[in-house]
Amino acid sequence: MDKIIGTNLGNWLVLEKWMQPFIFQGTGAEDETWLNRNVPKEKLWPMMKQHRDTYVTEDDFRNIASHGLNTVRIPVPYFIFGDREPYSGCIEYLDKAFEWAEKYGLKVLVDLHTAPGCQNSYDNGGLMGVCKWSQMPDEVEFVLTVLERLAERYKDREGLFGIEVLNEPISFSVYMTATSRKMAADKDEAKGSHHVSTRFLKKFYVDAYKRLRRILPEEKVIVFHDGFRLGVWKDFFVKQHMKNVMLDTHIYIQAMEDVTHIHKFWAYRAFIAYQHHLLKKAQKYTPVFVGEWCVCNELADKKKGHEVILDSYEAYRKKWYKKAAVLQMNAWKDTAGFFYWNYQLYRDKEVSMYASRLDSWDLCRCWKKGWMPARLDKYMEKL
Repeated sequence: MDKIIGTNLGNWLVLEKWMQPFIFQGTGAEDETWLNRNVPKEKLWPMMKQHRDTYVTEDDFRNIASHGLNTVRIPVPYFIFGDREPYSGCIEYLDKAFEWAEKYGLKVLVDLHTAPGCQNSYDNGGLMGVCKWSQMPDEVEFVLTVLERLAERYKDREGLFGIEVLNEPISFSVYMTATSRKMAADKDEAKGSHHVSTRFLKKFYVDAYKRLRRILPEEKVIVFHDGFRLGVWKDFFVKQHMKNVMLDTHIYIQAMEDVTHIHKFWAYRAFIAYQHHLLKKAQKYTPVFVGEWCVCNELADKKKGHEVILDSYEAYRKKWYKKAAVLQMNAWKDTAGFFYWNYQLYRDKEVSMYASRLDSWDLCRCWKKGWMPARLDKYMEKL
């Protein structure tokens, strides 16, 4: 396949409260685990079905393909097969995704996004403030069996690009600076939490590769997240004699809000230049793609003057979103490609309910809003 030009279909099969707060309203839950713990399944499961039935549909796959993208990355939970109480499974929706992707000529990267006990203490790992998965051998084994079952189910599908072993297993430095690690709903449950060590992660990746490659045809890619430590992998995958593997890294300029208050775009340029340097070094050994990035940035939210007409403010924001898009895509051009985060936050009918949240994260379907080049494939050809 040519360079990956894709988008994530996040918040469909793995919920994140900031992206879809409506289901969480009145539940006291900040993550999907506590949502299921706090809400009886007789009430929650119909809500989940409604969400999954409507949040991503065939029309979205048609739209994605029409804008020149060629791949979708689909985050899935460890309970996708419906074999973990109290969660409702969702494998039938991934089946639909393959049907739609193949109909419109798209490839699918299946991304295991959560793990029991959580791999990063983030809400996107399913359980905020807890990071104990790597300490539980039975749950590590369970994750490996989920990967095997996914591989068996889709190994012969034309639409399968590959399987990503696990999303964002957290490093020591990122864990120690993550505010989420102190936000566990149950402090006793969080006791003993710590980062996912590189030693453990390397062994897990080797085990996962061996078990997946026994099932997957060689043309299907096996993807590993860098675990927020892009520089440590070097020739690791080569020395392990792994075939057709890729490394995923996530780069967000929004995280630089503490240095962008000076209203200078050079801070973004310097950060992206450094990331470009790391990407080039990593690419010497293993193909790398940027699995998550966005145009969200602090400068787009800085109003010029005290009184700003809404239309002019939107034009101002649009300018900075486009600048951020061009800056990053120029850096990503030397990689295997990218997946934008995210295809959407809300459905159009829900915009009015989202009025208080229309901030810089309002970048859903960014190509539709004119914040990025209308056809990303044509734009990338010029880089």
